[in-house]
Amino acid sequence: MTAPHVPQAVALGLLFGLGLLFLLSSTTPRRNSAEASTKSRTDRIRRFLDEAGHHRLSISAVCMSSVGCAGLTFILIVLITGALPVGVCMGVFAALVPWGILRWQLSRRRKQLAEVWPDVVDHLRSAVRSGLALPEGLTELGTTGPEPLREPFTEFGADWRAGVPMGQALERLKVRLADPVGDRIVLALRTTRELGGTDLGRLLDTLADVLRENARTRSELEARQSWTVNGAKLAVAAPWIVVLLLSARPEAAEAYHSVTGMAVLSSGLIVSLVCYHLMLRIGALPAEERVLI
Repeated sequence: MTAPHVPQAVALGLLFGLGLLFLLSSTTPRRNSAEASTKSRTDRIRRFLDEAGHHRLSISAVCMSSVGCAGLTFILIVLITGALPVGVCMGVFAALVPWGILRWQLSRRRKQLAEVWPDVVDHLRSAVRSGLALPEGLTELGTTGPEPLREPFTEFGADWRAGVPMGQALERLKVRLADPVGDRIVLALRTTRELGGTDLGRLLDTLADVLRENARTRSELEARQSWTVNGAKLAVAAPWIVVLLLSARPEAAEAYHSVTGMAVLSSGLIVSLVCYHLMLRIGALPAEERVLI
């Protein structure tokens, strides 16, 4: 495309963008619906951070780190290669890095907890059979339970000693555990305490057996599924590594500044993100649903 035609292309692009903006504005939901949608999205992100083990990490801090990664990567790539479009694409990928790390931490935490939950149930069952009250048995897990779960049960003991009602203390414990298995255990304990019954020991026996079997089956499936995830990451990363290497050459960097080069990079970015998401969705195992959150 010759230089005189560039302003015309930019003007057409701006008009097209304004048209899309007006179209989206005409179909935007009412204010109440938008606020409810924003609140729901915020709640999902907060739950995601809790399940990853970051109860004290704010959503704004994660968003700022994402923006910081994108900006730093953009500046670095532009300084090294001089290719502005390549810097934008790499900045988009860098913005996803904090969220990818959090997702990896969530997966790792769930694997760790899946291994220790049967031990937690065994400790609790032994405490109940030895005659300890349920709050005392839960408090003991703060010192004798598995290391990854001691802190939530220690805080439960602090709530109980401070006079917090049992139902409220269990609800706080469920929030701190932030795990589907923890939700089921807390729900079973709360139901048994509120409705009464003498089958708590038998319930814990059955629950421990089910948890061990689920953990064994899921670990086998994850081992077979890992090649799909690794293949998706390699398929996305390989073309962009080539682009990054080519952009170090002045003639390639200049080609990326053309309209055709920017179109190729934009379409490649969209295809990479969409295909990566689809491949992960296809290869992902069914996630355990949390109870009453």
